[in-house]
Amino acid sequence: MKELIEYIADQLVEDKSQVSVTEMEENGRIRIELKVAKDDMGRVIGKGGRVANSIRVLLRVAAARENKRATLDIVEP
Repeated sequence: MKELIEYIADQLVEDKSQVSVTEMEENGRIRIELKVAKDDMGRVIGKGGRVANSIRVLLRVAAARENKRATLDIVEP
């Protein structure tokens, strides 16, 4: 699932070198943190959070296929 988020983020941002994805497992849930450059935050979050919500939906679907639960946190630089 980490690879999925990395791929999506790479396609959205201009500064691909600043994309950082960390995957952690807590209490049986997968928690993924996405960090991007400050200038690319708007691209990842989108107008009204639509892009971020779409990424979260894709992550939930991918996790459900593996019978797991996953959350995405977008961390500000």
